[in-house]
Amino acid sequence: MAKTLQLISGTIDKSSCVLEYMGNHGFNGLKKAITMKPEEIIDQIIEAKLLGRGGAGFPTGLKWKNMYAIEDDTKYLVCNADEGEAGTFKDKLFIEKDPYIVFEGMLIAAYVFGAKEGFFYMRGEYRSFTGRLNKAIEDLKEAGFMGKNILGVEGFDFDLHIISGAGAYVCGENSSLLESIEGHAGRPRAIPPHLPQGGLYGKTTITNNVETFAAIPIILDRGPAYFRSVGTEEDGGTIMVCLSGHAKNKGVYEIPMGTSIRDVLYDEELGGGTVSGKEIQFFHLGGQAGAIVFPEQFDTPFDAPHLREEGLSKGTGAFVVADESVDLIKYLIKVNEFFIHESCGKCTPCREGNRQMILLLKKFDEGTATEKDFETIGILSKTMSFASFCGLGQSATTAMASVLRQRPTIFTDRIQYTEEELKGVFA
Repeated sequence: MAKTLQLISGTIDKSSCVLEYMGNHGFNGLKKAITMKPEEIIDQIIEAKLLGRGGAGFPTGLKWKNMYAIEDDTKYLVCNADEGEAGTFKDKLFIEKDPYIVFEGMLIAAYVFGAKEGFFYMRGEYRSFTGRLNKAIEDLKEAGFMGKNILGVEGFDFDLHIISGAGAYVCGENSSLLESIEGHAGRPRAIPPHLPQGGLYGKTTITNNVETFAAIPIILDRGPAYFRSVGTEEDGGTIMVCLSGHAKNKGVYEIPMGTSIRDVLYDEELGGGTVSGKEIQFFHLGGQAGAIVFPEQFDTPFDAPHLREEGLSKGTGAFVVADESVDLIKYLIKVNEFFIHESCGKCTPCREGNRQMILLLKKFDEGTATEKDFETIGILSKTMSFASFCGLGQSATTAMASVLRQRPTIFTDRIQYTEEELKGVFA
């Protein structure tokens, strides 16, 4: 099988306008959808084995089935394009060059759920693309793909609003994102009520990310069996991965699910190794909230079941590559600084835990750490993971935990022993 595919990225650079998008099989999925019952569409998504591409990897079809079963007089659609993870820039590709496939996926969802209104929420740093997206929406309305009685279907009405955040990383978390759309500070909500029932303006809200919505038209157009066959039996289709850092061939690549991590990193069609020619020491998977992955795990197939066996998650599909020149402790300090900056400050474990963590890490960097500091780092990492209010704090120590698990000597080799402790060792 080819190392790279163009399943959902095939219309990128071929969608300067609605007509060009239509000329490349655009809206075929939507046209098929309006001939089907909502339940039939959901069944096809379930059969395709599409897992959410936003990080959690929950089966999209099952999520839609649960949402569809909720009775509510109003349902909202939200596309989470708050692409804030370091090393992640695939959503930007769709926003800049092919928003139509994402909008088509949202239109299919609107048809399924009877949603009349949707929100496309993108990170504040992408604000310059607002005009491009609004122009695309106006073109869709003129072509009959948005607005009232879409494609002549009575009652199929849908309007889409472009919302730009203020740059807060925490708004990638769904409840914080909804707070931001409502005009409040982007802080996570207390749960329950869960988002389906207590979503935007207290109504049922269906939230998916850019890549998940982009996959929906492909499933409807080409069929679920084809989509599933491209990936693996439990994780269908492709995924967009972002290669950065010391990777030789930086960029966004669409790969079949199940591709070996080693191929992603070293194959000349993909990462191509490192710019320096040095060996890869590690890579950071899925953004700052993801794990550090070491060479002994590089032969793992990149799909949900195999990654789960290794204690890993796809996250956002980011591969931040580091060669042998990188000091891992210094890298963890940079990750920690990111979370200190982005913490909303609502809960103590995240707010204070990150501040204490960086003090401990700097002691290891300076060579002044003790055995007690090593023990404290482990306890603090677990405490933040379990006690933080939302996913930001809970995942802030994922990188740290993976290093503690796979490379504890990175820390223990830098412990400063007292004379008394050394006497005990050599007694």
